[in-house]
Amino acid sequence: MPDHFTFMIIPNRRSGVKKISVPKTFVRNIIIASVLIILVTLYVVYDYASIKRDRAELARLRQQTKEQSQQFRELAMKMESFADRMEELRQVDKKIRTLAYETNRGKKVPLGIGGADNDIKIKSLLDQDQQKLIAGLRKGIEKLNEDAGDREKSFDELLGFLHEQKSILACTPSVWPVKGWVTSEFGVRQSPFRNGVEFHKGLDIATRFGKEVVAPADGIVTMSIYDSQDGNFVKIDHGRGLATGFAHLSKRVVSEGKRVKRGDIIGYVGDTGRSTGSHLHYAVFVNGMPVNPRKYLRSS
Repeated sequence: MPDHFTFMIIPNRRSGVKKISVPKTFVRNIIIASVLIILVTLYVVYDYASIKRDRAELARLRQQTKEQSQQFRELAMKMESFADRMEELRQVDKKIRTLAYETNRGKKVPLGIGGADNDIKIKSLLDQDQQKLIAGLRKGIEKLNEDAGDREKSFDELLGFLHEQKSILACTPSVWPVKGWVTSEFGVRQSPFRNGVEFHKGLDIATRFGKEVVAPADGIVTMSIYDSQDGNFVKIDHGRGLATGFAHLSKRVVSEGKRVKRGDIIGYVGDTGRSTGSHLHYAVFVNGMPVNPRKYLRSS
């Protein structure tokens, strides 16, 4: 078997044909070298493209890391601000409870829920590495979430207490049932009907005949009758042992069982029953016993 390749070169001119003999080993080496060169070239091109792509990805990641770092810093500052606001809310809660206690001495005022101060100072972590900052943010969020729950529970408790106090206030006879002049105070007085003294169980408020008489607080009408002594008489139960009575009315406009609100008209000033003139006899009862109405009435 020949171990050479013969190449024939036929020129265009009339010169003779040239023959070149090349060993098979040389041709094989040339082919192998060419393939290797092509493969190496392809690898270099691919590697260059990969490096270029990796550089672009690295630049993108660096930019993303920079942006995330800035976002973490902004989040940390917002958390710090939110922690300050939560502390302000805690102080407001404390002030409201103090005011409620001072306003309602002797009554059960809820002590409230303190909640731990935010001991995570996020600002101090800004110069630390990102892992420490993230850990601090996570811990700070947990504390803020816990404190927010405490504040919500505390405000709900305080709201319930204030709502209860509002209901109690609405049922406390603190407004005058009619405007006029007090002609007879609560307590011992000279009897206007006979010689000697008697115990007067309310206030006599003199005013014009037919003037509206209003309920001094929310309650339920338990009596609406005519009596020889009190004339047209109305009694309102305000709950918690408190009741009010209105005597000598010229007319009653509420019936027993009617629920009234503070300011509702219940009758009109008159001179019925045992009376010396147009006035309203106004009485306050605690557990059935008459007490001085001035204890509950506002000064004006």
